[in-house]
Amino acid sequence: MSADVLWPKAVRSTVKVGADREIVSAYPYRNACPTSVWASLIDGASQAITFAGYTNYFIWQEHPRLSDRLKRKAQEGCAVRFVVGDPESEVTRKREEVEGVPLTVGTRIRITLDALDKIRDAPGIEAKYSDEHIALSVFTFDDQMLVTPHISNLLGHDSPMLHLRRLGDDGLYDRFASHVAALWETGRPVWS
Repeated sequence: MSADVLWPKAVRSTVKVGADREIVSAYPYRNACPTSVWASLIDGASQAITFAGYTNYFIWQEHPRLSDRLKRKAQEGCAVRFVVGDPESEVTRKREEVEGVPLTVGTRIRITLDALDKIRDAPGIEAKYSDEHIALSVFTFDDQMLVTPHISNLLGHDSPMLHLRRLGDDGLYDRFASHVAALWETGRPVWS
C-alpha cells in the first residue's frame, strides 16, 4: 500500500496537492528573495520576460549589466516587455502622497524609462504605461513568475513575494498571467 492510502492526512500536510503546488517559494518581503533567484529567472528565460511592476526601479539597481542582458535576450528572440506606471498620472501622484519618501514614485519610473530608452532600439523590447497595477507587481519569466501584492502604505520591498511555476491550466500562475495580459492589452505605448 502507498503512503497516501495508509496516512492520507500526513501526506496532505506534507505534499502539495492543490493550487499551492505552483508556489515554489514565499518570501515575507520582496527583498528577501535572493538576487540569485532573479538572475536565474532572467537568464533562464528564452521566450518571454515581462516586468509589470509600477516603477520597476529596483531591478536596475540590483542586477548588474541588466540592460545588456535584456538586449541580448531580445536579440535571441525573447520578448522583453515592461509595464510601468505613468509618471505624470493622478494615480502616481496619490501614491507619492501615501509613500512620502524623497525618491518619489515618478522619479523611480523615470529612472526605468531612462534605462529602457537606452535599449529601446533592440528588436523585441517593448514598454507600455498602465496605472492599473499600482498594488500588484508581476514579473514573468517563461513559465515562472514572481508576484508582489503590495500592502497598503508600504513600499514594494516591504511587501511579500511569491515565486510561482506554472503546472497546469487555471492555477495561480495563469490567474496572475491573465492580469498581466490585460495590462498589456490596455496599456499605452511608452514610445510612439
